[in-house]
Amino acid sequence: MEPIKVDFSEGGKKKSVRSVLIPPEKAGIKIVINVIVMLLTAGIAYYFLLPPMNPHDYKFYIYWLIVLGSYVASAFVTSGAFAKPEYVPYVKRRARIPVIIAGVIVLVVAVGYLVSSPFFRARSFAKILSIDNGDFTNTVSLIDSMSDFNNVPLIDETAAQALADKTLGDFAALDLESQFELLTEDSTQINFKGSPYRIYPLQYGDVFKWFLNSAVGKSYEGIPGYVRVNLNTQKAELITNYDIKYSTAEHFSEYLERHLRFRYPTYIFGEISFEIDESGKPFWVVEHIKKTVGLLGGDDVQGIILVDAETGDSEYYTADQIKAENSEIAWIDQAYDADLLIQQYNYYGTYNGGFWNSLIGQSGVKKTSTGYSFLAIGDDVYLYTGVTSVTTDDSILGFFFINQRTKEALFYPTTGATEAAAQLSAQGKVQDMDWQASFPILLNIDGEATYFTALKDKSNIVKSYAMVNVEQYNVVAIPSNQNTDLRSCLEAYIKGMSQLNPPVVIDFAFDSDKYTAPEDTDPENPDASNETTVTGTVTDIRSAVIGGTTYYYIELNNSGLYYYVAASVTNKVMLLNVGDTVTVITADKAETGIANAKSIDTAAPAQTPSETPEETTAGTETETTTEAETTQP
Repeated sequence: MEPIKVDFSEGGKKKSVRSVLIPPEKAGIKIVINVIVMLLTAGIAYYFLLPPMNPHDYKFYIYWLIVLGSYVASAFVTSGAFAKPEYVPYVKRRARIPVIIAGVIVLVVAVGYLVSSPFFRARSFAKILSIDNGDFTNTVSLIDSMSDFNNVPLIDETAAQALADKTLGDFAALDLESQFELLTEDSTQINFKGSPYRIYPLQYGDVFKWFLNSAVGKSYEGIPGYVRVNLNTQKAELITNYDIKYSTAEHFSEYLERHLRFRYPTYIFGEISFEIDESGKPFWVVEHIKKTVGLLGGDDVQGIILVDAETGDSEYYTADQIKAENSEIAWIDQAYDADLLIQQYNYYGTYNGGFWNSLIGQSGVKKTSTGYSFLAIGDDVYLYTGVTSVTTDDSILGFFFINQRTKEALFYPTTGATEAAAQLSAQGKVQDMDWQASFPILLNIDGEATYFTALKDKSNIVKSYAMVNVEQYNVVAIPSNQNTDLRSCLEAYIKGMSQLNPPVVIDFAFDSDKYTAPEDTDPENPDASNETTVTGTVTDIRSAVIGGTTYYYIELNNSGLYYYVAASVTNKVMLLNVGDTVTVITADKAETGIANAKSIDTAAPAQTPSETPEETTAGTETETTTEAETTQP
């Protein structure tokens, strides 16, 4: 028998089981597997999270924590440490470097957050936005006649969306009914050809509809168009001559942010807005964000990426290029997101006197009121909102205006009611009708700062209007029950101001300048604004049954497109033959493709080439549109 050997060199103490490293079987192969899992996780996480490779963004740190965590998790799984605790010390040793790196990342984020916080950098936050004092009469366009209302948005975003929804039924003629819905989160208010518009990109109703239209043996051509709503005339148009292949609602490589991430791997993307140029061509405007305070604070726009929504081609423009007077992209209306500008003003109003002043004493501390709206001033769109004291929000201290293209910011001091108070006052006048007031628009009625709001029913249809004087907010004007139009509202407002003590006289021209909607719209027949009449010889006739309704498609020799009309609308179309001469009245403006005809009727023979060019080319335009029927109060 062998003698028992006892080692007393360490005082008889037992070694801890945890200090013994017991590697699992095939440890080398499992290390390789762990590395492969980490690399796969890195690729998949990058594809879906789309983080910028930029230490000024939180996503950058989150991405690397996920990658490092995947290695540690894989090590535990491949070693079997969950089932066999004796392998835990070995796994901890192998995971030491990833854990140390993760700890450094967390420390950097914590320190970066502190040095980028208002507690240490309050005045730096306050300086992100520069504000000048403005004069109301020089800032807001004067309205002293009915014609000045041609560029005033008479409906708000929710009413515009209700009109836009109605246009989607026009896809029925293209056999695409029930396929699309509005991409409302990316809608934008713009100035288009001198008029206020809200434009809406489209998206497939769900992923299954997208898959059936793009992935089953088809060459994907994109979403066929967008919707635009004139906020003054209340006309909604479905624009169908553009195939939008890249958007925020697409998938895989056509998903806009993914498409841009591989081209601009270090850029921090801000808000994405949908815009159109003066020809109606759709683009995406993507903010390029820079951090102006410390490592992680003080978002501001360094430039924008302009993306062609059809081709995906992109061009980068700096902030200075955007602001240039004669810039080729001066048509862009929203280079700075509204919420970002509101945040920057609140930094200015809160921290202009330092961090401790924002908490103790609060001398000069102010904030924006609840909500904001937009005004067209010149060729640009200005965001505006009321400004209140932090100690009370019952009244305003003034108005904050800022150009969404140039970031020119103005403050107009005044006292009066807040926008919310004006809404409640207007609703109180019509409480028996259960109408809701939209967020008010600030107007300059012959020098008087005036809230103007639309009164809507539960279906978001505008029924009437109301006006509230900002300073003399006891003046709340709505039309009489018999008259709900804009003119009657103005007459009631002017009468209310004249009854003040002392009276305020508003010189307003009702008769010399009649109100007419923009783009030569006839107020008595609002659907006629885009009507086009074309006479020609029928060269082809086709028909299709869609949703139980028979549609006829007529091609003319001089149009280059097909006009479609339901048999229930114009039954004479069923009797037409190739060679007949017809007159087509259409609400569309188009050169190629398919246009919606309001009527198709037999006519005299087409004009000969000897007749004047003006007569033979009448009605030819450059854009395909279909209009939703609306009623302007």
